[in-house]
Amino acid sequence: MAEGSARRCLRLEPAAARALLGAADTLLFDCDGVLWRGDTAVAGAAAVLSRLQARAKRLCYVTNNSSRTRDAYAEKLRRLGFPPAEPRQVFGSAYCAARYLSQALPPAAAAYVLGGAALSAELEAVGVPHLGPGPAALPGPGPADWARAPLDPAVRAVLVGFDEHFCYAKLCQALRYLQRGGPDCLLVGTNRDHRLPLEGGAAIPGTGCLVKAVEMAAQREAFIIGKPSRYIFDCVASEFKIEPARTIMVGDRLDTDILMGNNCGLTTLLTLTGVTTLEEVKGHQESDCSSRKSLVPDYYVDSIADLLPALED
Repeated sequence: MAEGSARRCLRLEPAAARALLGAADTLLFDCDGVLWRGDTAVAGAAAVLSRLQARAKRLCYVTNNSSRTRDAYAEKLRRLGFPPAEPRQVFGSAYCAARYLSQALPPAAAAYVLGGAALSAELEAVGVPHLGPGPAALPGPGPADWARAPLDPAVRAVLVGFDEHFCYAKLCQALRYLQRGGPDCLLVGTNRDHRLPLEGGAAIPGTGCLVKAVEMAAQREAFIIGKPSRYIFDCVASEFKIEPARTIMVGDRLDTDILMGNNCGLTTLLTLTGVTTLEEVKGHQESDCSSRKSLVPDYYVDSIADLLPALED
């Protein structure tokens, strides 16, 4: 990681990129906004990753999206023309949340899940019993009925991910499990992303909105799995024994990708093909607030394709 504020957020020119990539052995990539936008690969991104792989660089994919499994990400990489990736190279918040609960819960304990099919699949893959995914309805006409809905005695955790079926009925059940179990019932969120950008400038509420609703109801803070939490990086580091000093985090969001990389001692590279502008970075860079300065990357490129000249033979 670059030392000193004067060296922060430098445009990564080919000569510097050649030296930086030569010294690194691992690159961690966010996906949407970095490698692709929606279902379209960023021009030149697949060629960059192919050349990095040809140079024996370890490539991993770190995403807060809990609505896809690791297998689904590996398949999307293949479909969009990226180098073949094994599911073990993908660290999504759904998989890492399942991994966390498999280690934190006692045997046979279950999770109440506010999430979708991918979260359910990752929990099943690691053997964590769970219930909750899918639509839910209030169990009666009034609050007294809602407070008497049956509770599964095995539930010892509430897990909140992206849930298109999030509703008041689920919020009630989540609160009741947390009240029943007290501090022995874990509250876990896959990420705090507040909005999910769409093409054309539109956006939809992100998982962070759902996590905050449960936190407000329960009056307690969730343990967060995804970026910028260190936990998701620790999952990568434990799987591959990587060295932070020789690892580059490539992302398009300051408050997730870049903040995690900076907090974990990685070199951070911002791409401008996603949600962040240079004006935002400069605002943080010029601030006297240390928390805002922690959002500033070491380097930036307009697109990941800008690395191609540094990877020429």
